[in-house]
Formats: sequence, structure tokens, C-alpha cells
Amino acid sequence: MQRIPVSCVIITRDAAAPLPAALASVQWCEDVVVVDSGSRDETCAIAERAGARVVHQDWLGFGPQKRFAVSCARHDWVLCLDADERVSPELRVAMERALAAPSHGAYQFARCNRFLGRWLRHGEGYPDWSLRLFDRREAQWSQDPVHEKVLARVPVGRLAGDLLHESAESLTRYLEKQNRYTSLQAEAAFVAGTRFSAAKLVLSPLMRFVKFYFLRLGFLDGAAGLVHIAIGCQNSFLKHAKLLELERRGGAQ
Repeated sequence: MQRIPVSCVIITRDAAAPLPAALASVQWCEDVVVVDSGSRDETCAIAERAGARVVHQDWLGFGPQKRFAVSCARHDWVLCLDADERVSPELRVAMERALAAPSHGAYQFARCNRFLGRWLRHGEGYPDWSLRLFDRREAQWSQDPVHEKVLARVPVGRLAGDLLHESAESLTRYLEKQNRYTSLQAEAAFVAGTRFSAAKLVLSPLMRFVKFYFLRLGFLDGAAGLVHIAIGCQNSFLKHAKLLELERRGGAQ
């Protein structure tokens, strides 16, 4: 099938365990770039053995780091992956068909998350639409240091098949990461001029639980789904609590 060539870009740091599966799932791409921010394990060696180009870049924040990775691509069409993600066979077929004659300048697809040993199919764990395949002349990552997203200047298409996200981190490490994320979110909100609201502190977690556990059928994902949604509600609470702390400290951490 004749199609437009595509570059896959992956940002890494100490990602030796999940990276081989990610790289194996994108061997069909004409160009694979791994942008590493200082791994102390075998991440870079694994990438090089798989035929990927390895570029070092000190950490800039999630959005800026991914923007830099896109700039390293040899082709204008880019597929952006995290090291603990992989392209399913069904999604690969859909991508290659789309790239044979693109009807859109950017595409999103469902991301399926594995959490506590279970693939989540409801709640906020699925379909988790993710815009990851795009023409960099028409779309680009935001500058957000956390919870970054791709901003497209053109209509976005949807592809069949799942992007599989299978993190091997422990629940303890997952919670540590969420704690860092909520701090970054609160700092970004404070800088943007958002101020603490007691109503949001109380209502935001409750509304989030109702939305994802009941309306989005999260209860069908069993105990794993409940824990996943509960942590998301906790994150919402902590973000607003940390915003209050920033106000009391005058923005200094």
C-alpha cells in the first residue's frame, strides 16, 4: 500500500522495561526517534539496537519536550507515543489506510488503559480519545508542562483500533506521579490567575465520580475501575487544595 511516510517520536527516561514493546509496534514507520532526558538504565541502548535514532534533551516539561521531539522527526506526518504504549495491529492497519490518502490533517483514536491488572473499558479509562497522529504543519503539542494535548488547526478524524497503554509501575509510584501532576496543575492554574473556590474543592470530586462511575459505567470495570476513578477524584480535590496553599504562600512552593 502506497502511503505517506511517517515518523514515530517517543520521549523517554529510564524506560528500559516497556520500551521494547513500544518500538516493536512501530517498526512499520519509516523513522523512529527516541528523545531521552537522561536515562540511567538501558533505554538508549535498547532504542539504538531497535534501529531508532536517539536524541538527548534535558527535561523541558511534557508539552515542550514533545514539541521538541516532533521537531526532530524527518517527516511531517508524526505518530507520538509514550514509552509504555504500543500500537495494536488493528490500529496499525487503520493508520496505514489513512496515510494512503489522508482525509484529515490529524487523527485521534481510543487509548485502552491497563490498571491493576485489568484493561479498563469504561469510566475515564476508555475510550480516552487521544490525538497522536498528525501533520506537524497542521497540529502541534501545547506548551503545558503537564496534561499536555495536541492542538489542531484542522478538523480531526477518528481511526478504529486501540492504542494500548500498559504501565508496569506500582500503585505507589502511580500515586507519586499523580501527586506531582496535581502540584503542576495547581501551579499552572495559579499563574493563569485562577483562584481557590471552596465550592469546586467539594463539588468537583463528587461530580467527577458521578460522571465516570455511573454515567460512563465505570462500575463495570470492577474494583480496578473503582480505584482508578477514586484516584481521579482525589486528584481533583488535591489540585484545588494545593491552589489554596499557593494563595496562602503567595505562590511560593
